[in-house]
Amino acid sequence: MNSSMEKPYVVGIDIGGTNTVFGIVDARGTIIASGSIKTGAHDQADDYVDAVCKNLLPLIIANGGVDKIKGIGIGAPNGNYYSGTIEFAPNLPWKGVIPLAAMFEERLGIPTALTNDANAAAIGEMTYGAARGMKDFIMITLGTGVGSGIVINGQMVYGHDGFAGELGHVIIRRENGGCGRHGCLETYCSATGVARTAREFLTARTEPSLLRSIPAENITSKDVYDAAVQGDKLAQDIFDFTGNILGEAIADAIAFSSPEAIILFGGLAKSGDYIFKPIQKAIDDNVLNIYKGKAKLLMSELKDSDAAVLGASALGWELRDLK
Repeated sequence: MNSSMEKPYVVGIDIGGTNTVFGIVDARGTIIASGSIKTGAHDQADDYVDAVCKNLLPLIIANGGVDKIKGIGIGAPNGNYYSGTIEFAPNLPWKGVIPLAAMFEERLGIPTALTNDANAAAIGEMTYGAARGMKDFIMITLGTGVGSGIVINGQMVYGHDGFAGELGHVIIRRENGGCGRHGCLETYCSATGVARTAREFLTARTEPSLLRSIPAENITSKDVYDAAVQGDKLAQDIFDFTGNILGEAIADAIAFSSPEAIILFGGLAKSGDYIFKPIQKAIDDNVLNIYKGKAKLLMSELKDSDAAVLGASALGWELRDLK
């Protein structure tokens, strides 16, 4: 019997600013047990790791024990795959460099790998989702920020220091500097960016819009979507504006790595044609002739609620490469 049959499960841990979610996952990508804790409830990383282990261990024991777990994968903000550390994560309570993978390994005796959340999503998509069988693709996560994971020749791109592939921080607009907005992709194409664009459009334009009934500072990207669905022209224009910028950035990325597919994940990707059509148009308008029509624009196939844990868990199967 080969070793992967003896160890049928991996553990995925997704560390978010608010919640940490963890699960035991089988080779098909089914989460057979899961739990969560509040990330911010623990000021010390040591206490935090203890709390996760305290909640995770009973699940492991109930499913055949530590010997059945091949590895643990962790998706975390500013997670460095090479070193297994979280480094200066702005939205987590622990400052500086935290050797998180080693801390879990020490307590549980299970090999552990860690990467950032968008890279984890890409590995999850490659293992269980829309990128199965692909060797070249780019995963873009559209959430509070814009994250990306780039796979080239079947390998995740980590770069020299473990932090390569941050398309969200590529500068897409060089004007606009004066008003305090930085022109990076994340400024415009995150859920936060869409809400900001909505406020700017409402101020700059006079026509009626369903969005005018919401206090400007409370508008979310979901509100913009709901208005667009009801035929609101201003809301649809916000999506056109956002999709156009994202499509331009994707056209640049295609010139860089010639991917088979660009896979979009997260709340904004759920806006369907409202966001996909302007993205596709901007790609077609901006991409070099030799790339035209080659890169598919796809929606993630991972269920939102499971994706983060599945993505992180997928790292667990790969641990043979590390250890």
